[in-house]
Amino acid sequence: MDISIVIPLLNESESLPELYRWINEVMENNGFAYEIVFIDDGSTDNSWKIINDLKHKNSNVKGIKFRRNYGKSAALSEGFRRTKGNVVFTMDADLQDSPEELPVLYKMITEEGYDLVSGWKKKRHDPMSKTVPSKLFNAVARKVSGITLHDFNCGLKAYKNEVVKSIHVYGDMHRWMPVLAKWAGYTKIGEKVVEHRARQHGYSKFGTKRIISGFLDLLSLFFVGKFSKQPMHFFGTWGMGFSFVGFCILTYLSLSKIIWKTSSIDDRPLFYFGILLLIIGTQLFVTGFLAELVARNKPGKDNYNIAEEI
Repeated sequence: MDISIVIPLLNESESLPELYRWINEVMENNGFAYEIVFIDDGSTDNSWKIINDLKHKNSNVKGIKFRRNYGKSAALSEGFRRTKGNVVFTMDADLQDSPEELPVLYKMITEEGYDLVSGWKKKRHDPMSKTVPSKLFNAVARKVSGITLHDFNCGLKAYKNEVVKSIHVYGDMHRWMPVLAKWAGYTKIGEKVVEHRARQHGYSKFGTKRIISGFLDLLSLFFVGKFSKQPMHFFGTWGMGFSFVGFCILTYLSLSKIIWKTSSIDDRPLFYFGILLLIIGTQLFVTGFLAELVARNKPGKDNYNIAEEI
């Protein structure tokens, strides 16, 4: 199979028929063997019924329905597990991503050797409440990750199949897929300017909550990417640092009492500060040991409660 297209969705019943027709037309015009994997992330409208109808029309359509809303990362994770195409695409179901971009992105993966190609919505049809935080996120992500992409969070992306099989998407980490891919060893990452179309149906799921969670996810990603396999390197380093400074302070106070016959040291703020640093250092060290135990006995991937699959 040439192409797998993974489409997570939530209450997009108005957009699905048109999106399907458009994708099917592009695939047939270019002679691709393909599959479309729709993941219904707990929709309350007729989205699942429409996916079933499309499945009866075309055996290339597949569907996964969650019993409740788990989020986009969960939807992508389940979709990635089932893909069979040599090149895997992700795109949103709201018709803001154009299927006409797929053949060019496919060639960038198969002919130019990219591991991952991310779309860049250079000209966006979104309000400032969405574009300004996005630009800020992308600037920080470029600095932290060293990946020179303009739009990390673009829903339209192309991957080698082995890439999506090698990374674990959880929480809200779908925003930082290029970073996950890089830290999994897939370093040839490119981008292409893509068309961004105005939303025609429904409403955006973007809210103020994502502004806060976006930065928290980026911090988590930075920590997990560097220290998930060796947490003692982080906690142990800080623990040793705090403990060393505390030990030096208490040693100085002890010597000053013994050698220079200074007054009592237990009424000096520096004494309690030294003890505090020793306690904090010990706690960080113990945290590092516990984190090592968790990391070395980590359970399998997340399991999501799927109501139906076709």
